Amino acid sequence: MNVKLCYRRIVIKLGTNLLTGGSGRLDQLVMGELVAQIARLAAGGAEIAVVTSGAIAAGKEKLGLYKKLRDMPYRQVLASVGQSRLMNVYDGLFNAHGLTVAQALLTRTDLNDRSGYLNARNTLLALMELGVISIINENDVVAVDEIQEAKFGDNDNLSAMVANLIDADLLLMLSDIDGLYTGNPRSDKNARLIPLVERITPDIEALADGTWSDAATGGMVTKIEAARLATASGVRVVIASGREPDIIGRIVGGEAAGTHFLPQGEPDARRRWLLSGLAVKGRVSIDEGAAQAVGRCGSLLPAGITGVDGTFKRGDIIRVLNSEGVLLGYGIANYDAADTERIKGLHSGKIAETLSRSYGAEVIHHNNLVIC
Repeated sequence: MNVKLCYRRIVIKLGTNLLTGGSGRLDQLVMGELVAQIARLAAGGAEIAVVTSGAIAAGKEKLGLYKKLRDMPYRQVLASVGQSRLMNVYDGLFNAHGLTVAQALLTRTDLNDRSGYLNARNTLLALMELGVISIINENDVVAVDEIQEAKFGDNDNLSAMVANLIDADLLLMLSDIDGLYTGNPRSDKNARLIPLVERITPDIEALADGTWSDAATGGMVTKIEAARLATASGVRVVIASGREPDIIGRIVGGEAAGTHFLPQGEPDARRRWLLSGLAVKGRVSIDEGAAQAVGRCGSLLPAGITGVDGTFKRGDIIRVLNSEGVLLGYGIANYDAADTERIKGLHSGKIAETLSRSYGAEVIHHNNLVIC
């Protein structure tokens, strides 16, 4: 089959509103068309992983429950019932094209150390090598609100984590909207589609109001968050409407449909793991001078730290935030939280005097710091 592939390894995220057609139940005609597009690419040599929503919608359909109860136990029950239904549908649709599917349910806990991260990565890559289509979802049965660190929060962010995990060339997030607009296209007739985003800036973030989707966990806000993580990991991201004819093949073939977010770098596997933020134990806030320094690939010194949160230890991964609370990046801490609290704001020469020991002049050395 002659298929044009501008991207070889692809993560495709399918949203709830797309899979249900807004009906509240799985639309197998829509799903069948999407699967047919994926099958054509797979036959042409593409390596594909699918991050799917729809388990809760499938659970509602199976149990005949359509009332809008949003408490967590109720949603977990629906996800538990619906996940098998969702996989059964995918299995039948892909089997019609001679393709085998594998289920992968992930939580942050599965990936929160280097070993777990690599185990998940190796499994997904081995499945790709065998030509198996991985169908990936968050394990909602165990990822509960009471264990916030276990949750990805939504499948947009999960898809970015998976793209990071397998070194994808492209993350394609398909929903029921054409891409990022200058306003809400459902209420603003003058809203225009933005075809290309070279870098995610505060102005770009401000365009996402998170109200464009009712059935999904997230909206455009979570898609922008996911795009920030994926592009920082060297992945091109496209947000597009899955309702457009042959949209997957067209984008993978190089068409400029939807909104394209350009990759910001090509970090190695270790830096990808840091950027994933999966093993974060705490955070530090820094002043403007320190923010400029780390933005120029400098180290983070104690003098620039204004706040410390969490109970991290020396060697843990921590978030680095600017004075306005905006995430700048991730790094491996040279000092634990208590020591960092004691030396924040001090010149590096005062570290040994204050702590009676020193692990270096930097709280985070630039070799262990990655910027989003």
